[in-house]
Amino acid sequence: MKLGVIAEKLRCRVVGNTEMEISGVAPIEAAETGELTFLSNNKYRRYLATTAASAIITDEEANLLEGQSGIISTNPYLTFAEALALFHSPPEYQRGIHSLALVAPSAIIGENVTIGPFSFIADRVEIGNHVTILSHCAIYPDARIGDQTTIHSHCVVRERCRIGARVILQNGVVVGSDGFGYAKRADNSWHKILQTGSVIIEDDVEIGAGSVVDRASIGSTVIGRGTKIDNLVQIGHGSTVGSDTLLCAQVGLAGSTHVGNQVILSGQVGAAGHLTIGDRVVATAQTGIPNSVEPDQLISGYPAIANRDWLRSSAVFARLPQLQKELRELQKKVAQLESSRDQNTRKS
Repeated sequence: MKLGVIAEKLRCRVVGNTEMEISGVAPIEAAETGELTFLSNNKYRRYLATTAASAIITDEEANLLEGQSGIISTNPYLTFAEALALFHSPPEYQRGIHSLALVAPSAIIGENVTIGPFSFIADRVEIGNHVTILSHCAIYPDARIGDQTTIHSHCVVRERCRIGARVILQNGVVVGSDGFGYAKRADNSWHKILQTGSVIIEDDVEIGAGSVVDRASIGSTVIGRGTKIDNLVQIGHGSTVGSDTLLCAQVGLAGSTHVGNQVILSGQVGAAGHLTIGDRVVATAQTGIPNSVEPDQLISGYPAIANRDWLRSSAVFARLPQLQKELRELQKKVAQLESSRDQNTRKS
């Protein structure tokens, strides 16, 4: 595809040779001749002089070296993502119900649906149009799955859960497992609390491999429209996550955590539960959140504090041994001065 045609499809301005043929896209450090790459992070600027890419997506023409061709975009990363779709189509799956799938007679199946081998569709399940359910999946009774949703192998959607339209469940996702709820008896044994609620996954959500969304004990655990959840994330029972939020790998939300809209929880962030994280909060990696957080905060550390304060504190941590040594030396000098003063007082 010619560079000029690509730029037109991406609604961007082209610099250099518009007739150049582009065969694919690749990272800037690994791109070869004929490929398109992008620059959106200054950490990769050093590759500009060595990349073999024939063209570069960037936000300013000044980023290109003399003679380099490029596509100028206000959001190079997003434009690169859109360019990928010009060269790569999602896999096509054979439509229909495989002979080795088991579908209950009471299930309602929409048009143009794929159900792979060894998958089980239980009683009264409702599946929308153009849904893809691959092999070894289990859809429990009374679950509902919206149009154009894709459920990859080894996923489980438990009873009464609701999955919206255009949702993607990556391999091994469990939606609606029992929440972790127990009440202590007088003899210190544990009584299991029935988890009578459900899970609601709204439209355009993606959930990464191995992640789990627990059902609520009462009511629903809710994942809002457009939210993206990475691999190995745990959503505790009765939690709510707003729209267009990102939960990165190994995030853990204890029960009844309420996360707002457009929040970003980076890798291994943990929330203690029964708290609220406001809209547009960003928590950096490994932040521990024991209390509610007001909207529009950038937080770090444990317990979570403002990121700027955490960075200052982190700089001090490395110096603590030296500061402790200096403090002991000062204390020793003060003690010597006080001893000398006392001796002089007695002499006088």
